[in-house]
Amino acid sequence: MTLQETLELHVKAAIKALFQAELESVEFQATRKEFAGDVTVVVFPMLRVVKGNPVVIGEQVGQYLLDNVELVKGFNVVKGFLNIEISDSYYLDFFTSIKGNDAYGFVDQKDDKAVMVEYSSPNTNKPLHLGHVRNVLLGYSVAEILKASGKKVYKTQIINDRGIHICKSMLAYQKFGQNETPTEDLKGDKLVGNYYVKFDKEYKSEISELMAQGQSEEDAKKNAPLLVEAQQMLLKWEAGDEDVVALWKKMNQWVYDGFDVTYKNIGVDFDTYYYESNTYLLGKEFVAEGLKTGVFEQDADGSVWCDLTEDGLDRKIVLRADGTAVYMTQDIGTAIQRIKDYPDVGGMVYTVGNEQDYHFKVLFLILKKLGFDWAKNLFHLSYGMVDLPSGKMKSREGTVVDADDLIQEMADTAEDISKELGKLEEYSEEEKQTLYKTIGLGALKYYILKVDPKKRILFDPKESIDFQGNTGAFIQYTYARIQSILRKANVDDIGASTSLSDHITLHEKEKQLIKQLEQFPVIIQNAAEQHSPALIANYTYDLVKDFNSFYQNVSILGADSDLEKNFRVALSKTVSQTIKNAFKVLGIEVPERM
Repeated sequence: MTLQETLELHVKAAIKALFQAELESVEFQATRKEFAGDVTVVVFPMLRVVKGNPVVIGEQVGQYLLDNVELVKGFNVVKGFLNIEISDSYYLDFFTSIKGNDAYGFVDQKDDKAVMVEYSSPNTNKPLHLGHVRNVLLGYSVAEILKASGKKVYKTQIINDRGIHICKSMLAYQKFGQNETPTEDLKGDKLVGNYYVKFDKEYKSEISELMAQGQSEEDAKKNAPLLVEAQQMLLKWEAGDEDVVALWKKMNQWVYDGFDVTYKNIGVDFDTYYYESNTYLLGKEFVAEGLKTGVFEQDADGSVWCDLTEDGLDRKIVLRADGTAVYMTQDIGTAIQRIKDYPDVGGMVYTVGNEQDYHFKVLFLILKKLGFDWAKNLFHLSYGMVDLPSGKMKSREGTVVDADDLIQEMADTAEDISKELGKLEEYSEEEKQTLYKTIGLGALKYYILKVDPKKRILFDPKESIDFQGNTGAFIQYTYARIQSILRKANVDDIGASTSLSDHITLHEKEKQLIKQLEQFPVIIQNAAEQHSPALIANYTYDLVKDFNSFYQNVSILGADSDLEKNFRVALSKTVSQTIKNAFKVLGIEVPERM
């Protein structure tokens, strides 16, 4: 039970004993720095069940707690706020209960129902870029946070491996590729992406030519021979043409091999994959079922719609007049298929940019109307775009920031800054390269994950690698500093039988650190509930700030007694383990030396 949960029980008991009234809940907040106290009870909401002056009520409740609750050692009332001081023994006993627990903050799996988290979901006509990086980091981190909170999790993606955009790169390769194949210096996803850019360049050239011959821009775009050929290629693919399917398989495999390298470099993984070529026909049977039950309606031209106007949305098409599926049909079918494949899944998280907000509102509502109980547990992890100081990215024009290039640039930036600081003289070249990658990737991940997912990000690689301030590098550096202290300390562990509260009076900086540590399990649960890695990132920064303040004000290795020294070393070790655990769910590594 947390401190707040314990106090809530006692405050409710106080109100019952003093005023014969029942409180539904107690509102807490952190005590402001200018007042004595560790936890503040807000008295004003109590006035709904207890009539009187909030200051007087606060005084009476405070006195009751002081007289009856061992962990309360003092109180003061400021207007309608009851500031409660907690005894050192409470914090020391709490610390004794968590020290040495390497999995502190994490909960063993407690739910039978699993959550499926979808992220990445790229097209197979280009490499992963900076926009995908935010998606991948968010989805992976949310999956890890859900796991840490006690959920069973499956990580998945749906790969958009079919359609006109795929045929564009296939056609360009067929026409201009001269049997080029991936090499050590040119990954398959990049090779295929080059032909997507090539298609666009040649297509634009054809449009200009047709317009010069007198066609309107609209007609020229429709009539350009390359586009007509790409459309014919798609029809051949759908008809199962052997040559087209063979080229499609070959080029897609190049892309998958390239993606695998990028995922490995970023440090993310998946449990299962879905492919649009297998799912694009799904959903039709449920449209037929929905027509029978009145969820859908058919127009005179044969198209099928879902009327959501009474729900504040509009009419949404789910089947074209020619009987072909739209994206919504596929998504309905894929969601249902996933539950069939994984019957223990009770909910899903879709990591998709905020331009699809409306699509997911409609999808979730349709699935509810179709009668699927799990549809109430669907969540759209909507996120804002990532901009660069140089402006927007466009895949067709080849102006995207390639994910692999970005990872390399981050490592290079970490190398430049590390050399300026000159702290790596004792490292081998291999150790240096590993460290540069750890710092660079940590900086990238932290910079992206510390921001609320809904907000847009302006990403500046140099600003993200700063050894001061709210950055991954600053937190990694603090972790490494603690490891250095632990190596020098050479102390005995504090035995479980040692009662710290009998021998130690806490310094205010030690108390603040333990208070911050106590919050970690709550932060994990909140982050899981809100699907927000930002809560964990910013908690970790606050923990590190508190540790650095403790480090500057309290002598760890020069403590007055061995017990005090052992306690401070154990406290430092617990802080470092909590940093490591927090960064683990963010997908960030921590270096032992820096």
